[in-house]
Amino acid sequence: MKPLPPRPLAPGERPRRRFASKRHAKGGVRAEINVTPLVDVVLVLLIIFMVITPMIARGVAVELPITTHHDRKSDDNKDLVVSVTASGDVYLGADKIAVEKLTAAVQDERRRNPDKGIFLKADQRAKYGAARRAMEAVHRAGVEDVQIGTEENSDKKEGSP
Repeated sequence: MKPLPPRPLAPGERPRRRFASKRHAKGGVRAEINVTPLVDVVLVLLIIFMVITPMIARGVAVELPITTHHDRKSDDNKDLVVSVTASGDVYLGADKIAVEKLTAAVQDERRRNPDKGIFLKADQRAKYGAARRAMEAVHRAGVEDVQIGTEENSDKKEGSP
């Protein structure tokens, strides 16, 4: 059976649009998957992850001191992050806290999660006394193992001391 030829258009009449579907040999309609919505969803998810990933960084951004002999410890997201900024402000996680209250806050957090360690990040421009007061407060909370954050010297050559 042949399809009918299109009828002639009247003056000023626009041609009708037809559905874009392919016909099988037996005349049935074959459905095709439209991937455009899938691509749209994937791109939106990618953008969301790109925006959120920098916010996941724990603690407050500080400029860490540079060391030559740098030991790496894998970050298992179990440590409490104590940050000391260049101006001497102390943060527990992302929350600003007075040094006098740091001991109690660390004790409370360790009571809830006893396996948590302490990771101390002090800005290299911070005064030594500010970092020392934060470490003493952590020590008064009963924490003996404190990891101190540093950056590795990128000028160090492979195999050199």
